[in-house]
Amino acid sequence: MEIKENHFLKPHHTFGIPAYSRFFTEVHSVEELQQALADPLLEKHPYLILGGGSNVLFQNDYPGMVIKVSIMGREVLEVTPETVRLKVNAGEDWDQLVEYCVENNWGGLENLSLIPGNVGTSPMQNIGAYGVELKDCFQELEALEISNGKIRTFNKKECRFGYRDSFFKKEGKGKYIILSVTFNLTANHHKVNTRYGQLEEELKTMGIHKPGITHIRQAVCNVRRSKLPDPALIGNAGSFFKNPVVSFQKFRELNAAYPEMVAYPDGKDIKLAAGWLIEKAGWKGYREGDAGVHYKQALVIVNYGNASGKDLLSLANKIQKSVHEKFGVELEAEVNIV
Repeated sequence: MEIKENHFLKPHHTFGIPAYSRFFTEVHSVEELQQALADPLLEKHPYLILGGGSNVLFQNDYPGMVIKVSIMGREVLEVTPETVRLKVNAGEDWDQLVEYCVENNWGGLENLSLIPGNVGTSPMQNIGAYGVELKDCFQELEALEISNGKIRTFNKKECRFGYRDSFFKKEGKGKYIILSVTFNLTANHHKVNTRYGQLEEELKTMGIHKPGITHIRQAVCNVRRSKLPDPALIGNAGSFFKNPVVSFQKFRELNAAYPEMVAYPDGKDIKLAAGWLIEKAGWKGYREGDAGVHYKQALVIVNYGNASGKDLLSLANKIQKSVHEKFGVELEAEVNIV
C-alpha cells in the first residue's frame, strides 16, 4: 500500500474540482483497506472513503487521507433456469457491470444503465432510474465494520433502503465500508420494466414493440445521452438534488396554481420532479462564471471548467432558496458535500 502526499483529486471525481488531499492511497484488497485504516496517520488526520467519485463535491482541499476503494472482481454464485446470483466487488464500474449483465442476458439492472460511479457506493443511496431501484435486484452486501475491522453481511431489510437512501447514509454513516454487493438477476426474464414515460417514448422511436433487456439498455442510454452531460466532457455528478416528497394536501395546493406540475405517487405522499421546480424557478441554463445549471436538465449543476467547489455550492444554495420561496418546497442535496 502506497501513501501519497498532496495528491491531486481532480481525476478521481466527476465534478473535476482541482482539489488536493493531504494524503492519498488506493486499496485493491480487503487486507490493504484494513492496513490503510490502521495507519498511524489516521490518529491525527481525518479520512474519506472514495469510490468512483460520482456523488461528491469538494469545497476545499481535503486535510486528511483519501482512501480510494478499487477492490475488483465478479463472481457468479448460482445459476438456475430462472435466476442468477452475481457477487460484485466494490471497485467495479457500475455501467460496465450493467453492460456485462446485459451481454450475458441477465436481467434486472438494464434500467440503471449509464449511472456513473462504482458498485460499492450504489447501495448507499439506493440508486434508481427509469422505474427501477437497486433494491429491486439486491440480495445482500458485505461491509467492513470500521471500529473492529470485521466483515459483516447485510440483507435487504437491514440495509433499510428508501428513496435515494439507506442505513449507510443514516445510522451506519461513517461506520461501515461496503466491500461487495450480491444481486439476484433474471435468467429467463418474461417481463421488462418499461413503465417510465420517457422510456416508453424512446422505445417507440426505436420501433421496438416487444423490448428485451438489450433494447431497454439502449433506450435508457439514448435518453440519458440526449439530456444529461457526459462527466468526461463537463464536470457534474448527475442529479444534484433529490426529488422532494410532499403531502397530498401540499400537492393539491401546488397543482391548483401549477396544473402542469410534474409529480408521481409515492405511497400516501407525492414525489415532485425537482428538475421541473428548478426550471420553473428560472434556473435552467443559468451560469455564473464556470458554475452553471445544465441547459437541457435543470437538475444537473455543472462545472464548465474552472469553478470551485464553493462556487457550485453557492449556486446550489441559491437554487434551494429560490425554489422554497416560489413553491414552499425544500430541496435536499443528493450529492455529498465534503
